[in-house]
Amino acid sequence: MHLRAQQLIDQLGLQPHPEGGYYREVYRSGLQVQSESVKELRAAMTDIYFLLSAGQISRWHRVAHDELWNLYEGAPLKLHQLSPDLSTCSSHQLDAEVGCFKHLVPANYWQAGESCGDYTLVGCTVAPGFDFSDFCMLKDLPETAAKVYADFPQLAALI
Repeated sequence: MHLRAQQLIDQLGLQPHPEGGYYREVYRSGLQVQSESVKELRAAMTDIYFLLSAGQISRWHRVAHDELWNLYEGAPLKLHQLSPDLSTCSSHQLDAEVGCFKHLVPANYWQAGESCGDYTLVGCTVAPGFDFSDFCMLKDLPETAAKVYADFPQLAALI
């Protein structure tokens, strides 16, 4: 692992994330709001640090609310997203060299990411706030995963 990546993991107190990489929640709003998508109360907003080192990926997953990715440090980050019905796929790159520091993944879109270098540190802000009960990994839905394998074979390694 790159020395700076390990320093950030230690300094920020990051822990392994189920989708890959390392994370730590740094903010959870005390304000509760009714989520229209899950029909339950959620924190108005949450924010995490998320780090991918070389060779790690953020596996295909979805969350119930909009997620804003913010590039903080390191190599560019390639983000992939699939519409909820899997009809469209797009890729976006967070890259300081070209002034692209943010990308929004809409609620319920499938998303995956990979560092384009030694490591990438980002922040992920979710509103209404993230809750693991609203989190779904594509690998846990075999029929949906099979469709991604068939329709987007170039992205199947991210499952």
